[in-house]
Amino acid sequence: MEQLLWYHYLIGAFLIVAAIIIIVTVMLQQSKQQGLSGAIAGGADTFFDKNKGRTMEAKLSKITKIVAVVFFVIGLAAVILFKLL
Repeated sequence: MEQLLWYHYLIGAFLIVAAIIIIVTVMLQQSKQQGLSGAIAGGADTFFDKNKGRTMEAKLSKITKIVAVVFFVIGLAAVILFKLL
């Protein structure tokens, strides 16, 4: 069995932190479902609907996407690195 080196622990720590950030940001986001009343009456446009790019929901969505890409890249790099070494 191979001995784990320092970069194994470092990459593992980055993956764990990224996974926790993804979980937290997804849990903080609001549901997209409006329920039965929204389906019957239709969704009313509000000020917040028109400015979604500036809301906290948009920021959480953007953070989730960025961290998910970082998680994927680190995971892929780890697999390639560990197979080569």
